[in-house]
Amino acid sequence: MPQPAKAVRTPRTAEEVPRETRDPHPETESAGSRRAAAQRLTMRRKLAAAAMELFATKGYEATTVDEIAAAAGVARRTFFRHFRSKEEAIFPDHDDTLVRAAGVLDAAPPHENPLDTVCRGIKEVMRMYAASPAVSVERYRLTREVPALREREIASVARYERLFTRYLLGHFDESAHHVGDDDPLLAEVAASAVVTAHNHVLRRWLRGGGQGDVETQLDHAFAIVRETFGTGIGAGRARAEDGPAASARAEGEVLVTVARTDAPLDEVMRAIEKALKKK
Repeated sequence: MPQPAKAVRTPRTAEEVPRETRDPHPETESAGSRRAAAQRLTMRRKLAAAAMELFATKGYEATTVDEIAAAAGVARRTFFRHFRSKEEAIFPDHDDTLVRAAGVLDAAPPHENPLDTVCRGIKEVMRMYAASPAVSVERYRLTREVPALREREIASVARYERLFTRYLLGHFDESAHHVGDDDPLLAEVAASAVVTAHNHVLRRWLRGGGQGDVETQLDHAFAIVRETFGTGIGAGRARAEDGPAASARAEGEVLVTVARTDAPLDEVMRAIEKALKKK
């Protein structure tokens, strides 16, 4: 369901900040900001670990915010500086992962197919889970048992879907489709397909105890999504007359591959695989 737009406060420029409050060494300020962000994430993870342990031993309903704070060795007010509720504490990394996923979209190569970009972006989510398999498996178990945690998880997934939908719609290939009312639908369906493929692989991996090469499984799922939507959402930043970023053909026992220097590796590999299948 569409969410109302929130007012965004525009950061003040250097000219708007009183001179006496400016840091004379911007690089120091940047390093300080990075340290503060790292410390914030460390504390959020500490609180989340305490919450998960208490939820597992006492049960979700019986656990209080005061108990979570005490188990983490901090005051109640410290908890509320990081989380608005105890169910939010179970997902400490989603905000930072959303920022990283958005960064992948922002830094995409100019000729990369937008659908490939979105697939790379959502891999940041999978890497977040894969970084701590045991924690992720336990969190999965808890979200299956506690409706409030399940609702929080669904809300987090919706944020990724909105991010990817906006991106795909902004890079819709006008040369492949008539611009019209169906464009938002196609962008939203494609974004949902990527998220659904990711979640299917993630759930299967979690049910298996966090074992196996989950990234390879994810690539296979994304290949199915590309086959379905690849011609619908093309590289909107590259014109059709530019030709594909990579192509390959078999000449006897030799495979000839031609690719632009900025061609994504995934696209080069798909061109090679296609040529080998035709042999």
